[in-house]
Formats: sequence, C-alpha cells, structure tokens
Amino acid sequence: MTNLPPPAEELRFLDAELRQLDARRAVLLRRREWLIHTLRASAAPTGWRPAAPGPVPAPGPDATAPGVQNVLLLLGGVLLTIAAIAFTLVSWGHMGITGRGLVLGALTVGALGAPPLLLRRGLRSTAESVAGLGLALTVLDAYALYEVAFAGTDGLAYTAAASAVLAAVWAAYGVATGGLVPATDVRPAAGNGAPAPGRRLTLRVPLPLAVGTAHLPLLLWAVAAGAGAHTLTAVLLVTASAGTALALRTAVAPVRYVALVGALGTGAVGVLAAGALCWSASGTGAAARAAALLVLAAAIALTAGRFAPKPDISLVAALAAGLCLVAGAGGVIRVSVPGEWTVPGCLACGLALLAGLRTSLPRPLRHGLVWASVTVQAWAALSAVPLVAGTLLGPVARVEEPWSGAPGGVREAVFTQVPWPPYASTGPLVLGALAAVLVVAARHGIRRPATAVGGLMLGWAALFVLPVVLELPYTAGLVAEGAIVVAALGCAAWARRPAAEASPLPLAALLAALVTSAHLALVALASERATVGVLLALTVVLGAAGLRPEAGPFTVPAALGYATGLACAVGASAGWQWHHTALLVLVVPATAALIAARLGSASATTVPVEAAGLAAGVVALALAVPEPPFLALVLALAGVIAAGTALRPDRRPAGMAAAVLFLLATWVRLVAWEVTAPEAYTLPVTVPALVVGLLRRRREPGVSSWTAYGAGLAVTLVPSLLAVWGDQHWTRPLLLGAAALTVTLVGARHRLKAPLLLGGGALALVALHELAPYLAQAVGALPRWVPPALAGLVLLALGATYEQRLRDARRVREALGRLN
Repeated sequence: MTNLPPPAEELRFLDAELRQLDARRAVLLRRREWLIHTLRASAAPTGWRPAAPGPVPAPGPDATAPGVQNVLLLLGGVLLTIAAIAFTLVSWGHMGITGRGLVLGALTVGALGAPPLLLRRGLRSTAESVAGLGLALTVLDAYALYEVAFAGTDGLAYTAAASAVLAAVWAAYGVATGGLVPATDVRPAAGNGAPAPGRRLTLRVPLPLAVGTAHLPLLLWAVAAGAGAHTLTAVLLVTASAGTALALRTAVAPVRYVALVGALGTGAVGVLAAGALCWSASGTGAAARAAALLVLAAAIALTAGRFAPKPDISLVAALAAGLCLVAGAGGVIRVSVPGEWTVPGCLACGLALLAGLRTSLPRPLRHGLVWASVTVQAWAALSAVPLVAGTLLGPVARVEEPWSGAPGGVREAVFTQVPWPPYASTGPLVLGALAAVLVVAARHGIRRPATAVGGLMLGWAALFVLPVVLELPYTAGLVAEGAIVVAALGCAAWARRPAAEASPLPLAALLAALVTSAHLALVALASERATVGVLLALTVVLGAAGLRPEAGPFTVPAALGYATGLACAVGASAGWQWHHTALLVLVVPATAALIAARLGSASATTVPVEAAGLAAGVVALALAVPEPPFLALVLALAGVIAAGTALRPDRRPAGMAAAVLFLLATWVRLVAWEVTAPEAYTLPVTVPALVVGLLRRRREPGVSSWTAYGAGLAVTLVPSLLAVWGDQHWTRPLLLGAAALTVTLVGARHRLKAPLLLGGGALALVALHELAPYLAQAVGALPRWVPPALAGLVLLALGATYEQRLRDARRVREALGRLN
C-alpha cells in the first residue's frame, strides 16, 4: 500500500520541480544560441568579419549545493562537539551535581532524539551531524560519570566497561534508527529533499561506530587484569574472529567494512605476536602454546575463506592460514630438534599443505594452501643461498695463490676466504626435496617447462654442495665434481633425444655442466698435479661432448679454453719461461682453425670455436710480449694460422689479418735487431702491395693506378724522404733518388699517373735536398738587391708569356689525362 502526501504538499513539490525545469531550459537556450554563433563564425570565409557572439552565460558556481551543505553540517557538528568537550572539561566545576547532570542529560537526549524527527522531514545530512554530536556527548557522559561516581576505580577497567556499554548503546540506537537496512533498500531523496514515498531514511553513523568500539572492551579488560602475552594474543584473535563473523554475516556495507578492517588489524597483530612468541620460546611448552594460537588464527582464516563472497578473498585467507600452520609447527620444531633441522622441518610442513589438493575444500581454498606451500618452499630455497654462493665463489681466491698445496678436504679448498654458513649441513637435503617437488610437478604437467628447469637446477645445486657438506677428502671431492659434470652432460644429451619435446632443459643442463667445470678447475688450482689432471680431463670430456651438434657451440669452446689453461699449466710445471709457453699455447688456435675448417660455415659451432681460438692466440701473444724475438715468431706463426684460415672461401678476409700479422712479425724482428732504417719496415709492405696491385690490374684493367700502386709506393717514399732531410750522408739520397727515377721512368713508360707523379715528386725533393747547401751559399754571396731584381724579372717574363704558359699548362694537363 502506497502512502501519498497531502495535496498541498504535492502541489508545492510540483511547483518547485517546474521552476527548476524552467531555469534549466533558459540556461540551455542561451548555451544553444552561443554555440550557433560560434559555428557560424568558424565557417565564415577568411577576411570576413565574424558575427558577434551571442550572450555568454555567466560563470556558474564551482561547488555543488550538496557539497556546501555537507561541509557546513560537518563544521557545525565539529564545533558543537568541541564546545561540549570544553564545557565538560573546563566549566564543569562551576555547576553543582544536579545542574551538571541536567545539562549533559538534556543535551544528550536532545541530540539523540532530534535525528529521527529530522529523518522524517528528509533532512538526512543534518540528522547525521546531530547524531554524531549526540554520540560524542555519550562519551562525555561516560567521562563525567567516571569523575563523579567512579573516580577511585581503575581507569583502564572503567574504560573497558564504558566502551562495552557505549558500543551496546550505539548499536541499539543504530538499529532503532534503521541502521540495519541495507543501502540498496533506500532510494535517494526527492527533489525537494523529502524521502521518496514508501521508503524511509536511516542513520549510517551509529552502527559502524558501535562495531569499531566493540573491538576494544575485551582487549582493555585483559590488559587491566594483567594478562600475559599468550592471553593478550588469544584475546586479539578472538576479537578478530568476532569481527570476521560480523563482516561475513551483515549486509550493511559500512558495518561490513568497519568490521573487516578491525578484524584484519587485530588479527594481523595477533598473528605477529603469536609468531614472535612461538619462534622466541625457550621451551617446548611455551612454543606449543603459541603454536596453538597460530592454529586458532589459521582456523579463523579458513572459516572466513570458506564463507567469503569472492574467490580472491578465499585464496588470500587460505594462504594466511597455511603460513600460520607452518609457522606454528616450525616454532615447535625449532626447540625440539637441532638448529640445522629447523628448515627441513618447516619445509616438510609446507609440503604437507599440498595434501589440501586431495581434500573436498573449495577450489580457492585449495589454491591458497598451494600458494602457502610455494611460499614456504621459496623461503627454504633462500635459506640455502649462502651455502650455494659460498661454494661457488669461494675457490676464486685460489687464483691469487695457485699451487699452494693440496688441502686436507674439499671444504678447506673451497671455503678459504669465505666463512662457513651456519646450519648449512642440511642444505643438500632441502635442495633435493625442492628439486623432487618440482620434478613431480613437471611430470604432472604443472607449469612446464619452468618446473622442469627449476627441478634440474635445484637438483644440480644439491649435488654441487654435497661434497663440501660431507667434507670429502680433496681428491674425492674433485672426482665427485667431475662426476657431476659428466652427469650434467648426460642429462643434456638425454633431454635432446628425438622423443623428448622441445624445452630449455638441455641448455640448463649444459649451463650446469660448464659452471661445475669452471668451479672444478678453480678448486684444482690448489695442487699442481690436480690442475694438470683436471684441465686435461675437462678438455677431453667437453671436447667429446662437442661431437653432438646441439652441445658443440657450448662445450667445444670451453674445451679449447681448458686446453689453453692446460698448455699454460704444462709450461709452468716444466719450468719453461712464459715466452716459451706461448709457442705451446699456439697449438690451441691451430686446432681451432682445423676444427672450424672441418665444421664449415653452416655449423653453429664454427664461430664460437673461432672466437675461442682467437682468445687463445691473444693469450699466446701476451705471454710472448716480454721477449721480442719470440713475439716475432709467435706473430709469424699466428699469421700462418690466419693464412690457412683464409684459404676457406668464406674466410677470405682472414688474409688481411695474416698480412698484418706477418708485417708485425717483421717489424718486431727488426726492432729486436735494433734496425733503425725506415726502409726495413716499409719495404715489406711496399713489395707485397705492389704485387697485389699488379695482379689486380691484370685481372681488372679498369682499376686506377692510384688504387693499385698509390698506397704501396707512398708507404716507402714518404718515410724515406723524411729520413733524407735528416740524413747527412750521401748513401740514402743516392739510393732514394735512383729508386724515384726508376719509378718515374716506369710510370712514363706505361703511362701510369701514380708512379709518374709520386716518383717524380720524390726525385725533385731529393734533388732539392742535394742542391740546398749550394743554393744557400749562392744566395749568401749575392748582393741584397739581386734577389728582388731577379724576382721582378721573373714576374715580367711570366706576364709577357702568360697566354703561352696557359696553353702549355693545358697541354700538360691533357697529356697527363691521357695517361692511364
């Protein structure tokens, strides 16, 4: 049945609506007129004067009426509350007991009684403000009551009782004013501020305040009673459970949000406190009591997740529950077993959470337990990082002190400069268990291939640290690591079998093998015999593994690198000088060149092998640098290797490298012989360059003489000319002049521009060098007026025969142009 308002009230409502419509219509018409004028002005041709725009509406207010109303009401409520507090705290003593009671009582009753009347009038915001004032007055009433009647009691206990009473009063007041009506059941107010017919307005403030205050009494009572840490933690968890139940059952959004925030806050503090108590307990009993609290927290979380409205909330609740269970069990394990078994025990509890997959729990809860297990496994893996990192990086210190003597055990060889991590003896067990879990997950198709690769790497890490944890003897540790290298290579070959699916497993296995081999080589540096034996074994094993095409790009270059180290180790063991060892190291680049030629350019192994050979060649050159004669020999042999590589059609550019190496070998040899004549350095470049230029012109007659012979001739003529001007003897000028004359005659005979001009220029400069002393003497003997006179005569002669000289110059240019 619908309750219609009286006719007069309805008439006022309709009139108000019509007035609002008329005002809105006037604004829209003015806006329309202005838009029409604007469009006409923008469409007018250039040069026309646009029509004047219509009247622009006045700027509207930048604050909405409801916003202004809410601000005013909020400020009014705050000011009244401040005034009431000031009255209670400051002016209280000027009135008697009766006056004080009457004033506060009257104010409280009036403030709490006015909101229902205001709601009936449709003034909801005003009602909320007045209700907030009334609720604040109830707090002041409680304070006044304490000052008058309970001043001698415990303040904390009175606060607990007062908060409980206030929460109950506010809750009753909220229920009485319709606070339990869901927000979706309340229609917005009509245009005149009155509620819609058939619906009533409610207060939204009292119930959330009551729920928030209800979180305090139990905790305050426990603190007032002097409860211990375990009791306080239990109180927090019980409060959180009550808030969770209320958040799950209520349909009023503000109440639900306040209850949820309170439950999360008290629950988080309670869980952290229980965890701290459990993991700091000194005895099994204290740890068990704290673990029971964590079990309670887990039960609350699981219950909340089971009835949660959204799957994401259920998943997070189950995740928290699983972590609480593992934390409780781990705290008990910590005080029950030796310290190194704490992580394996927690890991076992975390793996036990996977049993939730076999239960009838809802899907989000099962997934949450799985993620809790994954979190525990990740924490266990992180706990093993110091052991793995120390084992991997510890032998690097051996590089500074090679062959210092074989230690008694492999741990002593690895952890020389790195401290042994605490509780590391169970590291291989933890890593192995994690690897087994990932392997099982991969076999069930869970997140493959990531789980398969993770299982492989964790299994390798477990085997990698096992010799160090077991403190095997030094030789046994080397053998164990060599077995790991072989096993990793075998795993890579198995993963590449034709029946296996494509996955990154082979690459991961090869990476594990190479890392282990490098670690093995570093550990072997402690002993001379171990170094030679390990490097030889690694060279053979990795070279044999390179016979498989998929492993070749990784293992063959590594084998060549270990072969380089083996050559250096053999030379050092034999007592050779480093420059003598360089000759042995050159065997590696030669072998690399042969392997690359055998493989061909189509193989993916060719380029890595050539890069490894180049690196070995650089090592050989670095070893030979202190002795120039041996450096020249090494350069020459490297040139031979490069020349042999250049015989391959796809490696022709290596010929340029070979030529450079031969030239460098020649120059280094000349330096070793203390030769200072520049021709000894330049002629080995000029002669091959001229031969190459001659062969190219025979093959390609159109090639310019500058391209074919220019660079080769300039390499010798220019340094020799510079040397001539600083040479006081007659031998070099005579030989250079003869050579320049020969080059000029050859250029003239074959009509080649480059030899003709370069040889002629060099010949002219040599002649000028020879005549320079005599010219200087002649100029010094002449009177001072003779040089200017001669210069004037030359200028006159040039001016008189200018046209003839231009014609002659043109003829010379044409003649040179006809030269090839």
